Amino acid sequence: MDVYLVALFPEVLDGFTRSSIVGRAVTQGLVRFHGVQIRDFSTNKHHTVDDAPYGGGSGMVMTAPAVVGAIESLPVSPETGEAPYRILMSPTGRPFTQSIARELSARPALAFVCGRYEGVDERVRAYVDDELSLGDFVLTGGEPAALAMIDAVVRLLPGALGNAESASTESHGDDGMLEYPQYTRPLDFRGALVPEVLRCGDHARVARWRRWHSLRRTRERRPDLFNRAKLGREDQKLIDGDEP
Repeated sequence: MDVYLVALFPEVLDGFTRSSIVGRAVTQGLVRFHGVQIRDFSTNKHHTVDDAPYGGGSGMVMTAPAVVGAIESLPVSPETGEAPYRILMSPTGRPFTQSIARELSARPALAFVCGRYEGVDERVRAYVDDELSLGDFVLTGGEPAALAMIDAVVRLLPGALGNAESASTESHGDDGMLEYPQYTRPLDFRGALVPEVLRCGDHARVARWRRWHSLRRTRERRPDLFNRAKLGREDQKLIDGDEP
C-alpha cells in the first residue's frame, strides 16, 4: 500500500513510520509513506496557502489552488491506472470506525488531505473521494487525525500483526463487541488475583467467560454498539445468565 499525507506538516510521518507496528510494516515492505507539502503548490511569491474568508469572520481559510494543486500532484498507479483514494480530514466528515478502517485497508493507495486554520476552501471538496472525522472534537490540524486513521488501517494489512487473530478478537473486531478483560503475570498483584477460570485449563469455559464479559461490557459501556449487534440465541442465553 502507498500512503500519502498531503499536509502543511508532512514531517509528522518521520517518527511515526519508524515505530511499533507501522514501522514493522514499512520494514516488511507492506506499506510505503510519502509526504506532500501543500506549501510547495502555493500560487504566489510569498508561498502563502491561506487567506481571509469571504463574508468576514475569524481565522484564515486554506486556499483551493494550493490544496488542489497538491492533490492533483498525486501519482497514478502504473499497475491500476488509478489515483490514490483521497480522504479529506474534516470535523464535518462521516465518523471514522473500525469498519471503515477495514474498507480502506483493501485499497492499494490512500491519500489523507489535512487542513489547518479554519479549514479548507469549500471547493476543495470536489477533488476528494471521501471526508472522515476522528470524532466530535476539533484539532489544530488534520495531521493527528490522519495518523490515527493510518495506524488503524496499516495494522489490518496482512502480515502487519504478529498474530492475525488479534485484529478480529479485540474491541470493535469482527463482531462489533468490546474486548473481554485481559490478565497476565503476576498471579497476585497487590491482592488482586487473576480470575480462577483463566487458570483452569478448560478452554471451553474460558471462551464462555470471555464472551460473557465481552457482551456485558459492551451493553454497559457502549449500548449504542450493543443495540446494533445481532445476537444469536446462545449469546442471549449467556448474557442473561450468571458469570460462567
